[in-house]
Amino acid sequence: MRFLPKLGCCRRSSHGCEAIGENKDSSGPPEEPVAAVEQAQANESHLLRTVGWISAALGALAIGLIVGREIRQRYKFNRRTPYDLYAHSGDELPDADCSVGI
Repeated sequence: MRFLPKLGCCRRSSHGCEAIGENKDSSGPPEEPVAAVEQAQANESHLLRTVGWISAALGALAIGLIVGREIRQRYKFNRRTPYDLYAHSGDELPDADCSVGI
């Protein structure tokens, strides 16, 4: 039993048009299992497409992080000074806390 007409049905027509794709004989297979299978495939396709986009975005993010780190390392290396060759050059060590012995 159908409560809502399918697409293409004439609602106010007096000549009694039927819904498009409606089975006139009851000997054929019902359309509901076919529609359920198509809906499941559509949901699966949508899920796979979403997972694909997420994995592509994560791949692009990883590549961006690697390239950005490499660019930063090259930038810092090219702007080094002769004092960078010494150990702890540029480090700020606490002078008052070292070897106080109290």
